[in-house]
Amino acid sequence: MLAVCGGVGLTIMICITVFAIKYRRRYEGQLAIETHESPWAEWGWTIVPFFVFMVMFYWSAIIFFKHTTIPKNTLDVYVTGKQWMWKFQHLDGQREINQLHVPLGRPVRLVMSSEDVIHSFFVPAFRIHMDVLPKKTSYTWFEATKTGTFHLFCSQYCGTEHAGMIGSVIVMEPQDYEKWLISNSQGSMAIRGQELFNKLACNACHTGNAQARAPYLNNLYRKPITLESGEQVIVDENYIRESIYKPNAKIAAGYANIMPSYEGQLTEEEIQLLVAYIRAMGSGFDQMPPVSNPTGVQPYPAGGNPDGSLPYKAGQANQTPATGVPAPKAPTSAAEAPKAPQSSKTQPSKKE
Repeated sequence: MLAVCGGVGLTIMICITVFAIKYRRRYEGQLAIETHESPWAEWGWTIVPFFVFMVMFYWSAIIFFKHTTIPKNTLDVYVTGKQWMWKFQHLDGQREINQLHVPLGRPVRLVMSSEDVIHSFFVPAFRIHMDVLPKKTSYTWFEATKTGTFHLFCSQYCGTEHAGMIGSVIVMEPQDYEKWLISNSQGSMAIRGQELFNKLACNACHTGNAQARAPYLNNLYRKPITLESGEQVIVDENYIRESIYKPNAKIAAGYANIMPSYEGQLTEEEIQLLVAYIRAMGSGFDQMPPVSNPTGVQPYPAGGNPDGSLPYKAGQANQTPATGVPAPKAPTSAAEAPKAPQSSKTQPSKKE
């Protein structure tokens, strides 16, 4: 394709030069002579190249979308760019600086963000080149096809020691990679994220029970969530980061704006730990969707109206829960009505 484009461009340049010399004006006052050549020739050199280049465009588009579409079941590695080093965190807990170990023949997705300025992750051998931005997550992926050590650069000038921000990608046989994982385990990102989650007292509001003042996070990763504006967004790395830094930017429907901002208090690596914990949260508890007015501070459990203060009647459809979880049917008799949570025994039980 490069040869075709180069040949066509060179031919056009030669034709322009030759015709410019041949048909130049030779004396002052010379006028152009109108000529009529075969229209078929003109149509031919117009239509034939058009279809040739359309075929090449279609072929290139297929390759582009195949390359930019991240496959499923990738091996995710979290990357942080910082003046002047690359930090890598594997989900199993391994952490590296300026070295990235990956297995042969498996797609690897890089989840990248910057701690300070704009960097650019560049591995020439893998044809990957992606900007790494502060306070924003960018993604790229690759699949190594042979073992070895490959150069890693930052291709975006990022400060006085930009030239020293280099590293290497080490591709290993799958069995060797598994051994390396075991020998360098430092505790999974999810576990460390859970410790940070509890340390920040996030579990005080994201409880999932009747006293929940914020959405329960189980099974929310990469799922849509409804905002108070009615818009739906995907709970991914960027949404979680924005919710931590600017919690009033996109408020989940049914919950009040009570979360404080943690901007300037957490590093990018700590944000990645929280994301790893949220994505690892399974179905230990069922989400308790609020049934109160979406602007209410204290949502009641779905189907519950213990003090009779809610605009809720027996046999009347309940409001749509914020997380897309189907709301339970309204009780048809006093015997079926749920009791108000009065003790720990009324909290939702953990699933097996």
